[in-house]
Amino acid sequence: MGAELTTDWRGSVSSALEWWADAGVDTLAADEPRDWLAPPVVKREAAAAPAVAEPVEEKLPETLEAFLEWRLGEAAPEADWMSPRVGPAGPADSTLMILTDMPEADDEAALLGGAAGRLFDRMLAAIGESRDSVHLASLAVARPIGGRIPPEQEARLISLALHHIALVSPAKLLVLGQSAERVIEAAGGSASLNGIRDIKHSGGNTDAVMIRHPRFLLERPAVKADAWRQLLLLSRGTSQ
Repeated sequence: MGAELTTDWRGSVSSALEWWADAGVDTLAADEPRDWLAPPVVKREAAAAPAVAEPVEEKLPETLEAFLEWRLGEAAPEADWMSPRVGPAGPADSTLMILTDMPEADDEAALLGGAAGRLFDRMLAAIGESRDSVHLASLAVARPIGGRIPPEQEARLISLALHHIALVSPAKLLVLGQSAERVIEAAGGSASLNGIRDIKHSGGNTDAVMIRHPRFLLERPAVKADAWRQLLLLSRGTSQ
């Protein structure tokens, strides 16, 4: 009888692996062809989508006294403008509110000083008003460098001015100059045939008109006639 044949599988596998190692094959082979010269592909995890911040409505003081204190404080947009901040003046319950664009170059204690202020005082006297009877405010409480409101801050200043108007809730609003006129545009409202704008706010309705700023009228006297007509129109009401 011959010797029984036995198979050493472990030895056979070990021998085969040694043979392939000697041949230079030291990685696993796959059924699909592979470009061994291609750069390795690094898989990166998908970045999480940035969270979208919900718009936050600015919470403003709800009384005129608190608002004016905040308006001249360090949280105001003009706090870092490096120029004097000049606050509003006049009765809180005035039926006529006047909005200018910004303090004049030499204003410190009150709005509308100098030659422009003297013309403004004469205009008020002509319609039976004075600084003591009107609420005078400005779109910007400080004068920016160059005398122009920064475009990137204009929208917020307009929003603050509209809040101010709502707190005073005047029957009539006189706006001085084209820069401040944007407040009327932002408020919307209907326009009567004579040009008076009816703007609506949380405090009610206000009749509003715009005239050229007194500083412009000093430079262009020919425009005074149109400003006078608009001033009388607002003073006498929409029935005229």
